[in-house]
Amino acid sequence: MNGKETMLEKANYYIDKLQLLPHPEGGYYREIYRAGEIILAENFPGSFKGNRNISTSIYFLLQRNDISSFHRIKSDELWHFYDGSAVKISVIGEDGSFSEIILGRTISEGELFQAAVKKNCWFAAELVDKKSFALVGCTVSPGFDFQDFEMAECDKLLKEFPEHKEVIKRLCR
Repeated sequence: MNGKETMLEKANYYIDKLQLLPHPEGGYYREIYRAGEIILAENFPGSFKGNRNISTSIYFLLQRNDISSFHRIKSDELWHFYDGSAVKISVIGEDGSFSEIILGRTISEGELFQAAVKKNCWFAAELVDKKSFALVGCTVSPGFDFQDFEMAECDKLLKEFPEHKEVIKRLCR
Protein backbone atom coordinates (compact mmCIF):
# COMPACT_ATOMS: atom_id res chain seq x y z
CA MET A 1 0.00 0.00 0.00
CA ASN A 2 1.42 3.36 -1.00
CA GLY A 3 -1.12 5.71 0.59
CA LYS A 4 -2.49 6.86 -2.79
CA GLU A 5 -4.78 3.92 -3.52
CA THR A 6 -8.52 4.35 -3.91
CA MET A 7 -10.90 3.21 -1.19
CA LEU A 8 -11.97 0.24 -3.35
CA GLU A 9 -8.33 -0.76 -3.90
CA LYS A 10 -7.71 -0.53 -0.16
CA ALA A 11 -10.78 -2.67 0.59
CA ASN A 12 -9.66 -5.25 -1.98
CA TYR A 13 -6.17 -5.19 -0.47
CA TYR A 14 -7.60 -6.09 2.96
CA ILE A 15 -9.91 -8.75 1.50
CA ASP A 16 -6.90 -10.35 -0.21
CA LYS A 17 -4.22 -9.95 2.48
CA LEU A 18 -6.48 -10.89 5.39
CA GLN A 19 -8.05 -13.75 3.37
CA LEU A 20 -11.59 -12.52 4.01
CA LEU A 21 -14.58 -14.52 2.77
CA PRO A 22 -18.21 -13.50 2.08
CA HIS A 23 -20.24 -13.42 5.31
CA PRO A 24 -23.85 -14.75 5.43
CA GLU A 25 -25.15 -11.43 6.83
CA GLY A 26 -23.24 -9.34 4.24
CA GLY A 27 -19.70 -8.05 3.89
CA TYR A 28 -16.54 -10.13 4.35
CA TYR A 29 -14.96 -11.83 7.35
CA ARG A 30 -12.40 -14.25 8.69
CA GLU A 31 -12.19 -15.74 12.12
CA ILE A 32 -8.82 -14.84 13.63
CA TYR A 33 -9.17 -16.17 17.16
CA ARG A 34 -11.03 -18.95 18.94
CA ALA A 35 -10.06 -19.50 22.57
CA GLY A 36 -8.91 -23.01 23.34
CA GLU A 37 -10.75 -23.01 26.64
CA ILE A 38 -14.35 -24.28 26.64
CA ILE A 39 -17.32 -23.39 28.80
CA LEU A 40 -19.44 -26.50 29.32
CA ALA A 41 -23.13 -26.27 28.45
CA GLU A 42 -24.07 -27.27 32.01
CA ASN A 43 -22.54 -23.98 33.24
CA PHE A 44 -24.88 -21.79 31.16
CA PRO A 45 -28.30 -20.62 32.38
CA GLY A 46 -30.03 -22.43 29.49
CA SER A 47 -29.68 -20.08 26.54
CA PHE A 48 -26.93 -22.12 24.84
CA LYS A 49 -27.30 -25.60 23.39
CA GLY A 50 -23.86 -27.11 23.82
CA ASN A 51 -20.38 -26.09 24.88
CA ARG A 52 -18.85 -22.77 23.80
CA ASN A 53 -15.33 -21.45 23.49
CA ILE A 54 -14.68 -18.68 26.00
CA SER A 55 -14.18 -16.09 23.24
CA THR A 56 -13.89 -15.67 19.47
CA SER A 57 -12.82 -12.81 17.21
CA ILE A 58 -13.16 -11.95 13.52
CA TYR A 59 -12.10 -9.33 11.02
CA PHE A 60 -15.18 -7.88 9.29
CA LEU A 61 -15.22 -5.63 6.25
CA LEU A 62 -18.04 -3.69 4.59
CA GLN A 63 -17.60 -1.77 1.35
CA ARG A 64 -19.77 0.70 -0.55
CA ASN A 65 -23.42 -0.36 -0.23
CA ASP A 66 -22.75 -3.59 1.70
CA ILE A 67 -24.79 -3.99 4.85
CA SER A 68 -24.63 -6.33 7.75
CA SER A 69 -28.29 -7.31 7.73
CA PHE A 70 -30.35 -7.39 10.95
CA HIS A 71 -29.44 -10.41 13.03
CA ARG A 72 -28.95 -11.34 16.66
CA ILE A 73 -26.77 -13.65 18.67
CA LYS A 74 -26.91 -15.05 22.21
CA SER A 75 -23.66 -13.39 23.35
CA ASP A 76 -22.46 -9.83 23.77
CA GLU A 77 -20.45 -8.64 20.76
CA LEU A 78 -17.70 -6.05 21.05
CA TRP A 79 -16.95 -4.12 17.83
CA HIS A 80 -13.47 -2.59 17.22
CA PHE A 81 -12.74 0.03 14.53
CA TYR A 82 -9.56 -0.36 12.43
CA ASP A 83 -9.72 1.55 9.13
CA GLY A 84 -11.91 3.29 6.56
CA SER A 85 -15.28 5.00 6.93
CA ALA A 86 -17.26 5.24 10.11
CA VAL A 87 -19.82 2.44 10.59
CA LYS A 88 -23.35 2.98 11.85
CA ILE A 89 -24.65 0.08 13.95
CA SER A 90 -28.42 0.13 14.38
CA VAL A 91 -29.65 -1.74 17.47
CA ILE A 92 -33.17 -2.80 18.49
CA GLY A 93 -33.14 -3.85 22.13
CA GLU A 94 -35.12 -6.72 23.59
CA ASP A 95 -37.53 -4.08 24.96
CA GLY A 96 -38.02 -2.54 21.49
CA SER A 97 -35.83 0.50 22.15
CA PHE A 98 -33.75 1.78 19.23
CA SER A 99 -30.21 3.12 19.35
CA GLU A 100 -27.35 3.83 16.99
CA ILE A 101 -23.65 3.43 17.57
CA ILE A 102 -21.17 5.18 15.30
CA LEU A 103 -17.88 3.33 15.18
CA GLY A 104 -15.00 5.35 13.76
CA ARG A 105 -11.98 7.50 14.38
CA THR A 106 -13.56 10.97 14.75
CA ILE A 107 -13.85 10.92 18.52
CA SER A 108 -14.56 14.67 18.62
CA GLU A 109 -17.85 13.96 16.79
CA GLY A 110 -18.92 11.15 19.09
CA GLU A 111 -17.53 8.23 17.10
CA LEU A 112 -16.16 5.33 19.13
CA PHE A 113 -13.15 3.06 18.58
CA GLN A 114 -15.05 0.21 20.20
CA ALA A 115 -18.57 -0.46 21.40
CA ALA A 116 -20.63 -3.40 22.64
CA VAL A 117 -23.91 -4.78 21.34
CA LYS A 118 -25.70 -6.68 24.09
CA LYS A 119 -26.82 -10.25 23.61
CA ASN A 120 -30.25 -10.94 22.07
CA CYS A 121 -30.52 -7.46 20.51
CA TRP A 122 -31.30 -7.20 16.81
CA PHE A 123 -28.52 -5.26 15.08
CA ALA A 124 -27.34 -4.30 11.62
CA ALA A 125 -24.49 -2.20 10.26
CA GLU A 126 -23.85 0.07 7.30
CA LEU A 127 -21.17 2.50 6.17
CA VAL A 128 -21.60 6.18 6.86
CA ASP A 129 -19.74 6.94 3.59
CA LYS A 130 -21.19 4.64 0.90
CA LYS A 131 -18.20 5.33 -1.40
CA SER A 132 -15.77 3.85 1.10
CA PHE A 133 -15.17 0.73 3.17
CA ALA A 134 -14.64 -0.11 6.82
CA LEU A 135 -12.47 -2.74 8.42
CA VAL A 136 -13.57 -3.63 11.94
CA GLY A 137 -13.15 -6.48 14.37
CA CYS A 138 -15.84 -8.27 16.34
CA THR A 139 -15.15 -10.15 19.57
CA VAL A 140 -17.83 -12.43 20.99
CA SER A 141 -17.96 -13.91 24.48
CA PRO A 142 -19.02 -16.64 25.09
CA GLY A 143 -17.56 -17.46 21.71
CA PHE A 144 -19.57 -17.31 18.50
CA ASP A 145 -21.30 -20.42 17.20
CA PHE A 146 -23.69 -20.40 14.23
CA GLN A 147 -26.21 -22.22 16.48
CA ASP A 148 -26.55 -18.90 18.34
CA PHE A 149 -27.00 -16.80 15.17
CA GLU A 150 -30.44 -15.75 13.92
CA MET A 151 -30.91 -13.79 10.69
CA ALA A 152 -33.96 -11.53 10.91
CA GLU A 153 -36.98 -12.24 8.75
CA CYS A 154 -38.03 -8.78 7.59
CA ASP A 155 -41.80 -9.38 7.85
CA LYS A 156 -41.53 -10.75 11.38
CA LEU A 157 -39.27 -7.91 12.52
CA LEU A 158 -41.64 -5.31 11.01
CA LYS A 159 -44.59 -6.93 12.77
CA GLU A 160 -42.78 -6.95 16.13
CA PHE A 161 -41.29 -3.44 15.80
CA PRO A 162 -43.43 -1.38 13.37
CA GLU A 163 -42.11 1.85 14.90
CA HIS A 164 -38.69 1.04 13.37
CA LYS A 165 -40.08 0.38 9.86
CA GLU A 166 -37.66 2.66 7.97
CA VAL A 167 -34.43 1.20 9.36
CA ILE A 168 -35.73 -2.38 9.23
CA LYS A 169 -36.66 -2.06 5.55
CA ARG A 170 -33.27 -0.49 4.76
CA LEU A 171 -31.18 -3.04 6.68
CA CYS A 172 -33.08 -6.31 6.25
CA ARG A 173 -32.72 -8.77 3.41
